[in-house]
This record gives sequence, structure tokens and C-alpha cells, in this order.
Amino acid sequence: MKKLFYLSMIALISCACQHNTKDDFNYKADRFADMEILHYQVPGFEDLSLRQKELIYDLSQAALYGRDILYDQNCRYNLLVRHTLEAIYQYADIEKSGDDWDAFVVYLKRVWVSNGIHHHYATDKFTPGFSAEFFAQALAATPQQQLDLPTDELLVCLEPIIFNPEVAAKRVNQKEGEDLLLTSANNYYLNVSQKEAEKFYADMADPNDPQPISYGLNSRLVKKDGRLQEEVWKVGGMYSPAIEKIVYWLERAQTVAENPAQAATIAKLVEYYRSGDLRTFDQYNILWLQDTQSQVDFVNGFIENYGDPIGIKSSWESTVNFKNLAASHRTQVISENAQWFEDHAPIDPRFRKKEVKGVSAKVITVAMLGGDCYPTTPIGINLPNADWIRRDYGSKSVTIENITDAYSKAAIGSGYNEEFMWSKKEIALYNKYGSITDNLHTDLHECLGHASGQLLPGVDPNAMKSYQSTMEEARADLFGLYFLGDKKLVELGILPNDEAYKAEYYEYMMNGALTQLRRIELGNQIEEAHMRNRALVANWVLTYGGPKVAELRKRDGKTYMYIHDYKALRECFGQLLAEIQRCKSEGDYQAAQLLVETYAVNIDQELHKEILERYSKLDMTAYKGFVNPVFKPVYEGQKLVDVKIDYNEGYIEQHLRYSKQYATLPALQE
Repeated sequence: MKKLFYLSMIALISCACQHNTKDDFNYKADRFADMEILHYQVPGFEDLSLRQKELIYDLSQAALYGRDILYDQNCRYNLLVRHTLEAIYQYADIEKSGDDWDAFVVYLKRVWVSNGIHHHYATDKFTPGFSAEFFAQALAATPQQQLDLPTDELLVCLEPIIFNPEVAAKRVNQKEGEDLLLTSANNYYLNVSQKEAEKFYADMADPNDPQPISYGLNSRLVKKDGRLQEEVWKVGGMYSPAIEKIVYWLERAQTVAENPAQAATIAKLVEYYRSGDLRTFDQYNILWLQDTQSQVDFVNGFIENYGDPIGIKSSWESTVNFKNLAASHRTQVISENAQWFEDHAPIDPRFRKKEVKGVSAKVITVAMLGGDCYPTTPIGINLPNADWIRRDYGSKSVTIENITDAYSKAAIGSGYNEEFMWSKKEIALYNKYGSITDNLHTDLHECLGHASGQLLPGVDPNAMKSYQSTMEEARADLFGLYFLGDKKLVELGILPNDEAYKAEYYEYMMNGALTQLRRIELGNQIEEAHMRNRALVANWVLTYGGPKVAELRKRDGKTYMYIHDYKALRECFGQLLAEIQRCKSEGDYQAAQLLVETYAVNIDQELHKEILERYSKLDMTAYKGFVNPVFKPVYEGQKLVDVKIDYNEGYIEQHLRYSKQYATLPALQE
């Protein structure tokens, strides 16, 4: 089950023409290829107690020491590529100017963004803009002591990895009919076919276990001498040097925890990292979600399985944050009314939870991003992922407001709305209510959408296999969309009136059917789970709702979303939610496959070309990433007296420093 809700909002994707707030904070850090790198502020950090600041610092160090793990998970050659590129950048005795050099620098920056050689969103391998001849010359001009292998060996190894489009072509392949493991370049499996992996973990599962283990979550599956075996990510196992550093800083954090519950939570996470026992991981998750009193909080571990095409293995990630007390009112109201929303969900009563347990939600200020949350990050999180924990204990949801604030500050004057929205009416509606409804949809998606519904007894949580991520994200999106149009939100005082919801409805349909195509290269299909989710919803509605609900309209050679009936659109959202919930609750793989392959994968090539041409005329980038702040302990003698925060580190400087300060793993794992 997937819980991270990635960016889809117009206000959060438009490129900035203005970057400064009234206090002259500079949000913009760098821009290249399809990326813009931003700074984010951490308001309220100075008001925390010294103990809380020290806790954030320790947890932040733990967050940064997992960096190498993600690189290796994404592709087994990523660390070697990164080490080599950084060595050339810093030490090569060559002329560092000209087209090849400029293209080389862009390529290195893209590797940092994506934690490897594949696009962080599309998962295709980058095409270098510099020549193989330039790379060979630059490598030869780099001192041997700065390289991991002899120059000749490095060239033989890396030239096809970087330049041959057929080698390691996709990090995550989702194409129907192909072996998704043998054709994916991630490092979760080695010499293992899709059928072998699915059978291996299906044989482990106990269909009668009411609290099923998330088998395979924290290991690489390899075939050696014809036998399948797991290499567990733990202290003493695979990735041990990195995990030992993470554990060290977690144990320091434990000594300055805010309360005994938080200390026990951190201790249980350390126990899990030492043992690799997934039952212990479940125990940690329960303790973590039940700690709702601590102001400082964190995510740290092998969490989300978007990077595994069959949805079993999880990437390493971390965030460190603290609760925004003033801004958490709306999420508190939502969580307090969770049972009402569950009872009124437009799904079969068999699939509703009779008692919604432990749903908590808050608005947070993130202080550090790490692993699969850095440099690109979600704006909302709902965890833990295990269905049985959510059923029996509940879940914890957060909306990351200082990240959405950074996006919105960098989203002024792009011309995006004027280019893609049908008329001034839709533009005015979105300008007035878009920010409110975007944030509220995120809240509903994370807090209630992922926490809603239940599996029927005996249904395998992984029954939908490669379609699991798309279906789960669509389910959460639809839950949020359906209730965004409910008068209950106005009654609760978290929407201003009965018209505001239309802003999000219009933007969502426009993005799902049209504007998100700007993120895909012409000729490709939709593969990323969140993009498939949005396409599934929009295209299904256009087909089943028909032109009386919504349609694509042409004007002056351009295609627009036009919505006729917002109330009927809401009913369509409810009908699709009911079907997707049925698929999940009953484990109906065939129905899920039909929905995704019919509505979420293929793209009309003429429409795609049109969107790309229109988008290219705007001064915009498709994606945003971030530079972390730098936390600096202040001592008087041996005594810590403060932790200061510095926003001045640049994008290149940060990544080069991270590669020195937080390097833990060899360039090539066995």
C-alpha cells in the first residue's frame, strides 16, 4: 500500500518569476533540465526548546546517513557513477567550460536530483548531453587516487551504463506483458524473474494470519547457485555501514526524546535495524503512530515500495519535522470526524470500517529531508502502510506546510493557468480557492483516504501486484475528491462555501487528462503510479460521465478541460471510488488490471504533442526539488547551548558535502 501523495497542484508546479518574500528569503537555488531547485524555510525552529533542537539535529544526522542506501537501491551502478562524476567535477585537469562541460554538469545535477541515473519520476535513464569521447578524456585527466577503480576498468564499466540507451534503460518497468524484474534496473532483485519472486513471497505468506508480515520489505532477493535467498538490510547485513551510522544517531536522539513514549519508539526502531525482524518493525510502527503527544516527529526506514515494480521492496527514506500547532486545526477537525466520513463513503457497507481507530493528523514543518524524500519530496504522508495495523491501531497523517509554502512562493506569474484553463471564470475560481482546496484535498487524501476501507477476511494485501500503487493512490484521491464537494466541510468550517470545491475539481480533471502529460517524453506511455492514478480518474470520468459531465473542448487549435456539471462530476468520483474499493477489498486483480491498462497508461499522441508545444512556450520547469537547511550546533566548551539554522548552502555545495560527510558504502556492492 502506498501513502505518499506527490505534487499535482498547479500552484505547486508553476515556475517562479518572483522568489523573494518580504524578508528577502531567496527560495530559488538552481535551475537545469526539467528541474528547479528551491530552498525551504523552517519557521518556528528558533522557538523550540534546546532539547527539541538537539533532538532535531540528531534525527537529521540519522536522516542524512541513509543517502548512499537509496542510490544503491535505485541501481547497483549508481554509487560508482556518482563517485566518478564528482571526482571529475572536482579534480579533473581539463578545461571546465564549453558545451560538453556544461552538459556534464547538468547530468551530474540530474543524478543528484534522482539519486541515480534514472529520472526520479519517469524512471527512464538520462541521456547525457556530452559525448563519450569527452567522458573518456575527463576520466583520464582525473587523478587515479580520486577514483574507485583503475581508469581503464572504470571506462569499460561505465561507458555502457551512461551512454548505451539499451543498458539499464528503466529503473522501474511497468509495461504489461514483460518480466517487470528482469527489465527493471533497480537493485531489489538480482538474477530473479518476476514469477520466481512472486512465488517466493506468496509461499511465505500465511493467508490465515490476521497480522501478516510485510515479507520482503527490507531485503534484496538474489539467486545464487540456483537458489533464492534474501540479503537483509540490517546491522551486520547488507548496507550495514550506513545503518550503523543511522543507529548511532538514533540512539543519541533517544537520550533527548521529548517523553518516554518517543524514547520507546526510537528504541524499537533501533532494535529493528539491528535484527532486521519485520515483526519488530510492526511493533515500531504501532508505537510510532500512537505517539501523538510529541511535537518533534520523524520518519526513518524502508517505507515505500514505488520503486519495486511488483510492490514488495521498499526504498529508504527519512523526514524530520515538528508540529505546526497553529496550522493543525483543520487536520484535527478532519481526524475527529473520521468515523462520519467512513460511514458516509459511497462504497459497499461490507468494505467500510465499523470502527475507525487511531486516525491522527497534523500540519508539520519539515526540518530535514533524506533518502527517497530528498531532494524531491511529498507534501503529505500517511503511515504506516500495513493494512492490519491501520485496521487495528489506526494511522498518522501529516501535511507539510512549509514545503507547500515554498512551492507557492515560487509559483508567481508563470502564465500556466492562462494557457491551460478554459476561461477567466475557471482562472478566477482557482486563484480564489485553489490554495485552500489543494491543501484540503491533500489532508483528506492522507488522513482519511488511505485510512479508509478494509479488506475482506483472507484477502492478500498484495493481490493487485504491479497495479497496487496506482489503485491505492486513486482510491485515496477519489475519497478526498468526493468529500471535498460535501457540505459537511462547510459545516465544519474548513471550506468557506459550497462553491470552493470546484477549483480543485477543475484543476484535478485538467491535470489528469491534459497538463500532467508535460512530464512525459513524446511517444512514451504513463508509468509512474501517481500519474497513472490521475489519468485513470480523469479518463474514466470523461468516458463514463460523458459530455454532460465533462469533456475535452477545442478552441483555436488548443484542447481544454470543460466541466458542465460539478455535482454530476462528484457522483462520478463516488462511483469510481466504489469500484476501486471493491477491487482492493476483494483482491480483484483482473478488474484492477483492466481499469489501469484501459484508462491510465496510453496517451493520444497528437494531444501529447500539443501539450508539450504549449508548455514549451512558458518559462517553467516540470519538477521542483530542494536544498536542505544546515543545522549548526553551538557549544560553550563541551556544553551544547544552541543549534543554529543556515539557509545559505547551494545545491552543488550541499551534494558535494553530503558525498564527503555522509559516505558510508563502497562504490559497488557485491
